[in-house]
Amino acid sequence: MKFRYKHKNKLYASVLLGALIFSSCSDFLDRFPQDQISDETYWQTQEQLEMAVTAIYSRVKAKNFVDMENLGENTMWPSTNQYKDIGSGVFPTTQPTVNDEWRNMYRDIRECNAFLENYGKAQEDQPGAKERLAAEVRVIRALGYSFLTSFYGDIPLITKTLNPDDPEVYAGRDPQSEVVDFLLKELDEAAEVLPAAIPSGENLGRVSKGTALALKSRIALAYGRYEVAEAAAKAVMDLGVYELYSNGDPSTSYWELFTRAGKLAGGRNKETIFARLHLTDVIMHNLSREIQVPDQFARFVPTRSLVESYLCSDGLPIDKSPLYSDQSYEDVFKNRDPRMTQTILVPGDTWGGRYDGRPTNENPDPSIFMVPKFSQDGRGSVTTTGYYYKKYVEPTAVPNYNRDDNDIHHIRYAEVLLNYAEARLEQNKLTQADLDISINLLRDRVGMKRMDLNFLAQHGMDVRTEIRRERRIELALEGHRYFDVRRWKEGERLGRDIEGVKASWFPQLSSATYRKSPDGYLSVQWNRAFEDPKNYLWPVPEVQRERNPALGQNPGW
Repeated sequence: MKFRYKHKNKLYASVLLGALIFSSCSDFLDRFPQDQISDETYWQTQEQLEMAVTAIYSRVKAKNFVDMENLGENTMWPSTNQYKDIGSGVFPTTQPTVNDEWRNMYRDIRECNAFLENYGKAQEDQPGAKERLAAEVRVIRALGYSFLTSFYGDIPLITKTLNPDDPEVYAGRDPQSEVVDFLLKELDEAAEVLPAAIPSGENLGRVSKGTALALKSRIALAYGRYEVAEAAAKAVMDLGVYELYSNGDPSTSYWELFTRAGKLAGGRNKETIFARLHLTDVIMHNLSREIQVPDQFARFVPTRSLVESYLCSDGLPIDKSPLYSDQSYEDVFKNRDPRMTQTILVPGDTWGGRYDGRPTNENPDPSIFMVPKFSQDGRGSVTTTGYYYKKYVEPTAVPNYNRDDNDIHHIRYAEVLLNYAEARLEQNKLTQADLDISINLLRDRVGMKRMDLNFLAQHGMDVRTEIRRERRIELALEGHRYFDVRRWKEGERLGRDIEGVKASWFPQLSSATYRKSPDGYLSVQWNRAFEDPKNYLWPVPEVQRERNPALGQNPGW
């Protein structure tokens, strides 16, 4: 089965499916329309089904999945990013992104529904092809619904295309528990049809059995269905096809996964279960440049909260370990979990933030990072917190706009291992053997001291805290943090000020121009709030309530 996701046919397929969706909604004539593609004449061949599925794949979140990291407290976008505003808890029901997510997700779900209503009409060239394609679409629809119900709670559960006079158009919302029941059932049924093998060759990037089961594990974990989450995660582990990415070097393997070397197309990555693929000169994005933009404010910068969450190399947190020192900027990076220096830029690293080739007093070699830049003069990447990311940066893509073809990783095997460990913990079943087949594989990849239950008890470390810390560290800058904090009911974290480096490390920060916290750290955002239960859900968008008052509103809004 040839998969056209990576080629220019993607654009045609998107237009084509849009025409089908439009015609199914607005054509009430007795004869087939002569000036557009119609449902009555289109769904005939396997090739047509494949093109329609290609269009549906093109709707899957791309870089904007990473942008969602700015909803949490790991990352700060210094300027006009609406995810940052939502994460701060201070935003109105008319906030554009709140409506955009609702509108766009239901648009995508409608396209999936249209496919599922019509695919059975087509003749297939290969036995089982139609049902496989339908299973892929059901998983993508479930992914869209998983975002919707996480944001808004109760939502309309729509499984067919609607016409303007259908009563469902003006119906109320379905309970979140029923939505979750539906998604778990959908993913089970899709998994029965989908192949277990990792898609490769012309099928690269397709949804597989592993995708369905891993997404099931994620959704079940999010809603406290721990036994289901454990079983789904273990089913992925037992497939025997996924493994953590490694180049043989613990000091670079984790970082390399998020560069071009770790792309699924390279054939070495058996860790990424589902990704939004990109192709040079065809489908590209701008993530690397935004992380280390050479002449403006870096769009994503790590926060003090994230930096201080990394354990020391002895397995202890910074407030317990004798290895930790914060006497200088350089000291903070020493003797830490190796994922820290594979995620956050360290003095001496090669970087793209000074690609103009002009030395400065601070950085005499423009290709080597030495000290952060706090003021903008067009001669280097500026950070509001004093820290920069290196994860997800392809250095050669930094100089030019929209020249990044790194994969955007939606689901990794690492997440499945984390899901398994957390689900076992929440059922009071976690053992050392469970850690050794899950979290300790993540630590082994980078050469970090293994998690040991006896060690944690000896040092008064809470197991749940450490399981959650592990998830934060492993999945940093991948769009998960906000969702995790809310499902753990730790929303107060989102209401705290965003801070950066210790001001005493850099003389220029002594100026009154820079706001400091009472304990001397750079204060970056201080107008944050979190109201319980209000901010555990987004509001139903005002424009949607105006169209359909039956939708109601979430608590506190």
